[in-house]
Amino acid sequence: MPTKNYADAMLDVLRTAMEEDPSFVVMGNEVLGIGPEGAQFEPFQREYSERIYFPPCSEASFAALAAGAAMCGQRVFAHLGLAPFTYPAFSSIANEIASARTSSGGRLDVPVIMHMSHGLLHGGGGQHSETPMGMYWNLPGIEIVMPSGAREVKGLLRTAIRSDNPTLVVTHAFGYGATDDVPDEDYEIPFGVADLRREGNDVTLVACSAMVGVALEAAEQLAADGVGAEVIDLRTLVPLDEAAILASVAKTGHLVVVDEGRLRCGVASEIAATVSERGFDSLRAPIARVARLDVPVSASAIHEAHISPSAEKIVAAAKGAVGAGAPAASGG
Repeated sequence: MPTKNYADAMLDVLRTAMEEDPSFVVMGNEVLGIGPEGAQFEPFQREYSERIYFPPCSEASFAALAAGAAMCGQRVFAHLGLAPFTYPAFSSIANEIASARTSSGGRLDVPVIMHMSHGLLHGGGGQHSETPMGMYWNLPGIEIVMPSGAREVKGLLRTAIRSDNPTLVVTHAFGYGATDDVPDEDYEIPFGVADLRREGNDVTLVACSAMVGVALEAAEQLAADGVGAEVIDLRTLVPLDEAAILASVAKTGHLVVVDEGRLRCGVASEIAATVSERGFDSLRAPIARVARLDVPVSASAIHEAHISPSAEKIVAAAKGAVGAGAPAASGG
């Protein structure tokens, strides 16, 4: 099986979509980021130049354009840049894209993908370092995809392109160069099906996007200390594979939820609440959340590291949960 990076995997899917559907278009600037992988977009751009649009830097306007085009039957991949850049487009996403199918009584399909990159940027400051999935999760009607690697991004993006629902595909800003074993052939990963990345009997670690890799690193450290951590990659937030989470917690009796977003009203909080409501009898200790602290992001890399989730913080939380160390603490 060939090894590909995140950018190659995305291009595989976009190229297939272009070949299959003459109405499929790509809209946005720096679709594969501003790092070295950004140059991988150039041959694709030359090949399909008539269907790739580079709009002005006005996310509000071209998100509305993408929404309207999708409602008229065109399949659109709209790259909005870094997650904080999507805030000017929030009105179109919340008021039009999310509600169009329901408001129209099901008569309108909205086959649009809103693509954004999230995550802490090691000194990027508050305007470039957001993970606002809790905010978008509060908009019923939108599917939310958070791939953890190149294999996942290819299969999940393929599913998103074939969906008639609006989908947020959220990749990590540092993920484009990450490599994985990725099949050359076309394949889909269904939404709402989490991936069991590592089996364990003592504690469940639930994560998504880049935090899956951090959770796996923590699981290795825990194993060295005799703690078996089970790692679940959510893959999608909407739909959410609650059954996989609850089954793992029933097995281990302990839960640590990891999220690069903030603690309050974030992914970790929602997962913790769901398990508290539906899996309380399985828990043998309080749930621990390891998430970003509820403060603005500093441009200082030292300050950023202090507020960020890390393998060491996950290890401490997991040991606290199973009684092998200090009490588990919420927060970053």
